[in-house]
Amino acid sequence: MSEVDRVPSPAAPPAVAATAPEEKKGKEPEREKLPPIVSAGAGATAGLDRGSKGQISTFSSFISTVNQKKEAAENTSSPTHLVFPNIKNVRDLPPICLDVRQKQRISIDALSSEMKTPVLPEPILPVQPKTMKDFLEDVEKAKSSGDWKTVHDFYLTMFDSFPELNAAFKKDASASFNTIEDSGINAKFVNAVYDALLNTPQDIQKTVLKGIINSLLREWKGLSQKRFKQLVERLLQFISLRLFPAKPEEFPPISKCSWWIPSASKVLALLNTANNLVHPPLIPYTDFYNSTLDHIDLMEEYHTWQSFGNSHRFSFCQYPFVISIAAKKIIIQRDSEQQMISIARQSLVDKVSRRQRPDMNMLFLNMKVRRTHLVSDSLDELTRKRADLKKKLKVTFVGEAGLDMGGLTKEWFLLLIRQIFHPDYGMFTYHKDSYCHWFSSFKCDNYSEFRLVGILMGLAVYNSITLDIRFPPCCYKKLLSPPIVPNDQSMPVGICSVTTDDLCQIMPELAHGLSELLSYEGNVEEDFYSTFQVFQEEFGIIKSYNLKPGGDKIPVTNQNRKEYVQLYIDFLLNKSIYKQFAAFYYGFHSVCASNALMLLRPEEVEILVCGSPELDMHALQRSTQYDGYAKTDLTIRYFWDVVLGFPLDLQKKLLHFTTGSDRVPVGGMADLNFKISKNETSTNWLPVAHTCFNQLCLPPYKSKKDLKQKLIIGISNSEGFGLE
Repeated sequence: MSEVDRVPSPAAPPAVAATAPEEKKGKEPEREKLPPIVSAGAGATAGLDRGSKGQISTFSSFISTVNQKKEAAENTSSPTHLVFPNIKNVRDLPPICLDVRQKQRISIDALSSEMKTPVLPEPILPVQPKTMKDFLEDVEKAKSSGDWKTVHDFYLTMFDSFPELNAAFKKDASASFNTIEDSGINAKFVNAVYDALLNTPQDIQKTVLKGIINSLLREWKGLSQKRFKQLVERLLQFISLRLFPAKPEEFPPISKCSWWIPSASKVLALLNTANNLVHPPLIPYTDFYNSTLDHIDLMEEYHTWQSFGNSHRFSFCQYPFVISIAAKKIIIQRDSEQQMISIARQSLVDKVSRRQRPDMNMLFLNMKVRRTHLVSDSLDELTRKRADLKKKLKVTFVGEAGLDMGGLTKEWFLLLIRQIFHPDYGMFTYHKDSYCHWFSSFKCDNYSEFRLVGILMGLAVYNSITLDIRFPPCCYKKLLSPPIVPNDQSMPVGICSVTTDDLCQIMPELAHGLSELLSYEGNVEEDFYSTFQVFQEEFGIIKSYNLKPGGDKIPVTNQNRKEYVQLYIDFLLNKSIYKQFAAFYYGFHSVCASNALMLLRPEEVEILVCGSPELDMHALQRSTQYDGYAKTDLTIRYFWDVVLGFPLDLQKKLLHFTTGSDRVPVGGMADLNFKISKNETSTNWLPVAHTCFNQLCLPPYKSKKDLKQKLIIGISNSEGFGLE
């Protein structure tokens, strides 16, 4: 059986062992860091580097001019520079004794009036606008006259801010109520205002509801991070306690309080919206996850949502931000399994109806490929078997005996990704500044290989395989635009709104240069002499493209530079690679065509495809299996002492060495099925890894120092996947 083995390079320098870092005896306590001093003369650089395939800089002149203007400005005006003492050489002062504090104390009465801190006035609270009686009288007048202006103004004033809301409904707007016996709210007045709103004209209802939502969003966006997180946590806890009450007898029957959970979910939806409107968000999107939902019948929720949508029938899938990525993966996997079973059953029925002998191979997507023609054979197989893409994947390498129990499938993915993303292949450009790949803008006659990459990503999600792919977050945002393939094939796909933040994730220098252009204080038109036109190099030929009709004749000015920057970014990330990305989009969705994709954020799609970057080596230690070793053996104890003491970069190298990726599956380290096997060889040998099975073969090293040296050499000098 063929497998992918990772072996250290035979040419690995022995000097690495001598320079292997030793564990520190102790850690120096961290000191409070001063904020960094930003150099005012730091020049900005931007432009598409010629080193990036197919792209040529047209923006470098912008940046050089900006730098010249900055230097000239600095030379003409010499601001006073602050001199900071060498803090490391300053001796610590002795603590101030109590008597010293008393001697230095100055009475506030002895200070002059100018030095005294003014006392802040008490905040002025709004006065209650109307009593319940006044409000009901206004409603009756409005019904008889048809003039709802007074009632409408009352609603808008009341929901303008939280103080106004308190003034309207609290018994005493200035009082604090901290008991559950008395909320301090005039409940009768609240019910009267609510009932009256239901009987107002629809245009007033829409205006009032819009005002309420905007008021809530405005207030919540202004909350502190701590307070905002408390609100979210309490609402999530409320839902959890209602779903799984510790004392069910203390709650009313579910039929009496069926509105509790939907109402709490709607409030969470508003909080989630407020969080997304703040840049950066007040809390991470993962803080909205409710892990309690991992223990309910997720497929019932999913089927309810599919059947009833966002109608009166409640489902947590209407509020996907509360469903964790682990729960969403379960939904996608089970939905995929159901589709696999359905398609396999249909194939079996078709065989029987034609009175043909059933074959077990018809239940799988069988890939037969040659190692020497891996990409072309894979493309041909997937094209011919397009109807079988949703079946369970099995791979066979021609001329090699072996039954695919998962190892060959993983090897096929690893080899294909390695070959397709190689710079010489020309499909993708690797950007060293951002450590990611992006689509090459080269024009060609056939984009089927981009479709193959999309199919590969879809098959990986469908078959729960983690890929070592380095796409920027913008790619996954485009992949969900839209999340469901439109029926109208003429509709554009993979087009989304992009900003300088998206460009910064791919080409940080160019994004910085465009930001410099937006903030440039001089005359853009006279200093840069640029137009709404960009240039790209394709196969040695420089081609020009207008960002808008007649762009080559439209100068970039201070007034239109924002439009120029937006069109430039849209051209780079959307228009110049549209055909490539459209093929990639259709390839991915040909496998993952499911409503479950509508539940996912772009960040969650990336985690499903590539895994999570957060490592927990203690969790890996707890879930590791052993072959030939016991977890109490001295070599194993040495191994974990060394690995747990590694810095993060070495831990990632170890994971990449043993599994083919330095990221963790959605289910965590336990889903890796990591195994350490005893390698009965000389202890002078380096460790060997079988990436297809997430297996590390470890010789029985006699000392912790020897194990550490050999392990660092092995994980730092492995050549690819050890394949020729």
